Amino acid sequence: MSKVVLITGASRGIGAATAELLANKGFAVAVNYRVNSEKAQQLVDKIIALGGKAIAVQADVSDEEQVINLFNEVEERLGKVTHLVNNAGILFQQTTLVNVELERFNKVMQVNVTSCFLCCREYLRRNPGPGAIVNVSSVAARLGAPFEYVDYAASKGAIESLTKGLAMEVAAQAVRVNAVCPGLIYTDMHADGGEPGRVDRVAPNLPLKRGGQAVEVAEAIYWLLSEQASYVTGSCLDVAGGR
Repeated sequence: MSKVVLITGASRGIGAATAELLANKGFAVAVNYRVNSEKAQQLVDKIIALGGKAIAVQADVSDEEQVINLFNEVEERLGKVTHLVNNAGILFQQTTLVNVELERFNKVMQVNVTSCFLCCREYLRRNPGPGAIVNVSSVAARLGAPFEYVDYAASKGAIESLTKGLAMEVAAQAVRVNAVCPGLIYTDMHADGGEPGRVDRVAPNLPLKRGGQAVEVAEAIYWLLSEQASYVTGSCLDVAGGR
């Protein structure tokens, strides 16, 4: 059976690294993006040049209709989605919770949590099993991200609860649902929060004394999707240098 993976928010960072790795492992890859069509297409072109199979598909995955259309297009062009990686996420400028406006809080929840819910639901409506889902959380869910991104941390906590509950609901269908929880990873997201050099600032305080690379998270995602993790479901795997 051919393996088709849909990766949301895959034009950069962890999503892009995961797309490259999974394509190298024999998956046909749907690279979802919201606005950055150029980077998404460059990634697809790179995968194809290396002998893989990939397409770029635009969709705002926090919108129900666009999620349905996204799955329709992937099925039409690649076949049924057998594996799902919910990676799309957003954060805003570092601040304390008292300074977070409702509009920002709701946007973080919509992009980070609603998108995960919608894509999980659509995947399961089309694929009752077997299959595998990996949701990208963050160690911020455990640490709370005080003085920086409490709203972001709260959204990742919701993703972990969704992961655990859904895993229990669909285990009997042979659908495994897990999460990865990255720590300080070198991605563009830190610039979105207003501190591009955040990893270098905090890394000396970690047990491993360094920041992580996106491909190291991608390897964990691949393992959770693979048959090597066939007895793993409802788990949140830290990829955080011991943090």
